[in-house]
Amino acid sequence: MGMAQKNIPSAKRDHLVDTALALFTEGGYHAVGIDTVLARAGVAKMTLYNHFASKEDLIVAALARKAEQSAQGLEKALAEAGADPQAKLLAMFDWLEGWFRSKDFRGCIYIKAAGEYPKKKDKPNQAALAFKQARVRLLLELCRQLGVKDADTLAWQIAMQMEGAIVVASMHSRPGAAQEAKAAAAVLIEAARRV
Repeated sequence: MGMAQKNIPSAKRDHLVDTALALFTEGGYHAVGIDTVLARAGVAKMTLYNHFASKEDLIVAALARKAEQSAQGLEKALAEAGADPQAKLLAMFDWLEGWFRSKDFRGCIYIKAAGEYPKKKDKPNQAALAFKQARVRLLLELCRQLGVKDADTLAWQIAMQMEGAIVVASMHSRPGAAQEAKAAAAVLIEAARRV
C-alpha cells in the first residue's frame, strides 16, 4: 500500500482510531498493545497496517481525534460565553470542570503521551506538544483581546492554572480544581488589567 492510501478515511480506520483512543485513555500507551486494540476493534492486523505505518502513527491519530472532540466542546463553551474575552477565558475553566466530572475523565492524554514518549523526536510527544501549543495560542489571542500590557505572560499564567487543574483533578479525584483555578485566573486577569 502506498503512503497516500494510508491517509484515505474509512469506516474501519475511524473505528480503529476510536477504539485506540478509548483504550489509550484508559490504560496508557505502552501498557495497551496493538493486539489488544485489534481485538477490541475486531479488525485484522492488515487493516491496521493498511492505515498506519506504526503504533506511534495510530497514537498520533488517536490524539488528533481527541483534539477534534476537545475543540468542538471548547468552541461551544466559548460561543456560549459571549463576546467578552474575560468571560471566554473564565468559561474555559467551566468547560474543564465539565470534562473533569464526566465518566470518561482519566486525566490528560497529551500529558500522558509526553510522559510515555519523552523524546522530542517521538511522534506522540510532538503531537502532544502541538496540542498544548494550540491551546496557549488561543489563550494568547484572548489575552490580547483584553488589551493587557503583557498578554504573553498572562496567557502562560492561565495555561499553568489550567494544566495544574487537570493534574489535580486527575491525581486527587478533585473536579472542583477547575473552579479553584478559575478563581486564581480571575485574580491574575484583574491584576494584569491594572498594570
